[in-house]
Amino acid sequence: MAEPVQAEISMEELALNSEPSEQHSSLPAQPRQDDNWGETTTAVTGTSEHSLSQEDIVRISKDLDDSVGLDCKRYLNVALSVILGLVVFLTPLAFLILPHLLWPDRLRACGTACEGLYISVAFKLLILLLAVWALFFRPPRAGLPRIFVFRALLATLVLLFVLSYWLFYGVRILDSQDEDYQGIVQYAVSLVDALLFIHYLAIVLLELRQLQPFFSLCVTRSTDGATQHYNLGQLSIQRAAVVILENYYKDFPVHNPAMLTASKSRAAKHLAGLKVYNVDGPGGNNAAAGIAQSQSRAMIAAAARRRDSSHNDLYYEEAEHERRVRKRKARLVVAVEEAFTHIRRMQEEEKKKAPGDVMDPREAAQAIFPSMARALQKYLRTTRQQHLHSMESIQQHLAFCITNNMTPKAFLESYLTTGPTLQYGKDRWLARQWTLISEASVTSGLKDGTIFLLKCIDFSLVVTTKKIPYIKLDEEFIDPKSHKFVLRLQSETSV
Repeated sequence: MAEPVQAEISMEELALNSEPSEQHSSLPAQPRQDDNWGETTTAVTGTSEHSLSQEDIVRISKDLDDSVGLDCKRYLNVALSVILGLVVFLTPLAFLILPHLLWPDRLRACGTACEGLYISVAFKLLILLLAVWALFFRPPRAGLPRIFVFRALLATLVLLFVLSYWLFYGVRILDSQDEDYQGIVQYAVSLVDALLFIHYLAIVLLELRQLQPFFSLCVTRSTDGATQHYNLGQLSIQRAAVVILENYYKDFPVHNPAMLTASKSRAAKHLAGLKVYNVDGPGGNNAAAGIAQSQSRAMIAAAARRRDSSHNDLYYEEAEHERRVRKRKARLVVAVEEAFTHIRRMQEEEKKKAPGDVMDPREAAQAIFPSMARALQKYLRTTRQQHLHSMESIQQHLAFCITNNMTPKAFLESYLTTGPTLQYGKDRWLARQWTLISEASVTSGLKDGTIFLLKCIDFSLVVTTKKIPYIKLDEEFIDPKSHKFVLRLQSETSV
């Protein structure tokens, strides 16, 4: 089996140009904002305090170094593409200009047909320029760890093609100083036609080939088991990884490490209640080597005996948590509805009177936010979402709802229901760079049974590939006249 391949995928072009996020490997009980903003909110100011540890500074420096390297690589690719594009577009023009510069007296006069070819070359070059700009000079969606095979193949093909034309031009036209200028113009037209056909080949290989789905990819998040399925065409592993990550941020609910700590704390609590005693006493030196092993066995056996009653604890714990969530939700709904009743939009005739107590949406949000802040914070703490929403983001969302005449229910929907990752700030995405781990080469195509991982800070996406089965349909004709029925009468039938 081949060695696993690890490659870095930059998400800067996947709308992830965010600042380095917090490390969430531990419990997210230390958010950047004040954890008691619900109890202490009486007025809103524009001041916030942030602290950086030494680990944060080291991590930020590392991310900056990585981003600099990725930027250099991206700019190098753009520079090479621009140089190749200039060579391609200037070559037909050079074919037409060089004879006039080197041997203008020996050229034959260009007739009407020759001058008509000028128009053909001009419009074909314009069409080729627009087509190349639309296909190759789009903003990149992601930085791939390896080269894009088909794109590199097309670039090599174009380069060899232009060099071949230059070689033929130098040997048959420049050396002999050909006097047939119409033939030279036709030679340049043939080059432009060939470039247009190569562009059509690029559309087929880069865009059309992947449209028909061939594989079904199952994407599972390693921490909570959230799963999505995607149908993809014939793509390489690295390009399939980019498509999966693009869909991840809109299809998967935001990753919340706080929701995963309940089972760990419960297991730690059960093990903490167990004690192991050494029956041999302190003098049992002969069995000192096996003390650790015996303690582990004793704890495992005791935990197994208590396992039968642990499900009751889990049941009542979850029931109590659901009761608290419903209680906090009811209080929050009432508080938000009461807060929204304190403001209303001014009518046009009221604006002319210019009353003194007029507020813009931001000021209105700041005015009603303290009345709902305590209930909202308690609900977010109960549902373990307090690290996903800062006070500033809540006020911005509240001002947005007020501006667009949204109801209290519309305002609360962002907090009562866990949304996709893109709904939250970029600092909550946990990753700006992913690692692609695959046993096969990342430039190889997808196959049935291909498995690869997309790993970030706290979790990974496990991707398994299944080939879509071949579907065979048979036709069966039913004569419409065959739909005849009879009534079955029984002695107890009411008909």
